[in-house]
Amino acid sequence: MDIFDLMWTRRSIRKYQDRQIPRQALEQVLRAGSWAPNAGGGQRTMLVGLRDWTLVERLGRVNAACMDRSRLLGGHVSAEQPSIIDDPAIKSGFYGAPAVCAVFAPENFLYSIPDAFCCAENMVLAATGLGLASCIVARGEETFDNSLGRELMKGWGVPEGWKARCFVLLGYCAGDYPAPKARRAGRVLIIDGEER
Repeated sequence: MDIFDLMWTRRSIRKYQDRQIPRQALEQVLRAGSWAPNAGGGQRTMLVGLRDWTLVERLGRVNAACMDRSRLLGGHVSAEQPSIIDDPAIKSGFYGAPAVCAVFAPENFLYSIPDAFCCAENMVLAATGLGLASCIVARGEETFDNSLGRELMKGWGVPEGWKARCFVLLGYCAGDYPAPKARRAGRVLIIDGEER
């Protein structure tokens, strides 16, 4: 697939088959994240890939419990791929994904969050190219702001003063792959100037 096909094919998947992804695929997705654009070429992100069902489910439940509904701008995400916004009965913010990547970056670096989400975008595009389903999930800081999270970060060697910025869920889509949503009008504008 060329890059444009990847971008137009990729969907945020929130229903996963009960089947683990190959370790090699996880390695490729993580490598793609490590090649993402980053401020000043500083490579100030750390990517941790998890293929441990128990740990992924445990962190997913912590992530879902961190949802602050008062900060939402909308009340509905998808009928075919419901989120915890759509259905409070969903107990895992990782939606049963068998593998999850956590993206960490320095807390006090101005471009920490943009760098992390550039990594995540590269990772979901790579996943699509590999035939995997994926989804970017937020609430990283909140998920690790507890004794379990701090213990895991220490064990993984995440530097002091770094925060989880986001997650990339990986697996295989359960059910039908979602159709594309129409693009909202008025979101793209080109301002032309005089030719030189």
